[in-house]
Amino acid sequence: MAGSKQTAATPIPTELTVRKQSKVVDIAFDDGAAFSLPFELLRVYSPSAEVRGHGPGQEVLQTGKRDVELTALEPVGNYAVQPHFSDGHNTGIYGWDYLYWLGANQAELWADYLARLEAAGFTPDSGRDAAAVKADGPAHGCGHSH
Repeated sequence: MAGSKQTAATPIPTELTVRKQSKVVDIAFDDGAAFSLPFELLRVYSPSAEVRGHGPGQEVLQTGKRDVELTALEPVGNYAVQPHFSDGHNTGIYGWDYLYWLGANQAELWADYLARLEAAGFTPDSGRDAAAVKADGPAHGCGHSH
């Protein structure tokens, strides 16, 4: 993936711990930064094409991920990890620079995610719990059929 190459300036994790009970990945970096990244945040902001699309404006809003579990976290070389989630998603490769960015921007990313859920017609809670309705599925609370 272009742009995710390791550079000398990229902090390297010194510790990475999956906490299944609290549903977070604790990660400490060699520059002293440390973050607790919720499974839900990791899943919603997966760097995969399935979530990001193949270009600007093609992002796919992820819904119903509040209770997603992390079933495995596999190393990818010495530059990334590949999480496996309980909903079957496992195509995102999270480079150290991306994990660091997620941690450093977690509050803004979370606020943006909740705002995008509301813009799509969900309440933040309902969007975190509801599965997305497929385009050929039933209308979702809009008062008319398609």
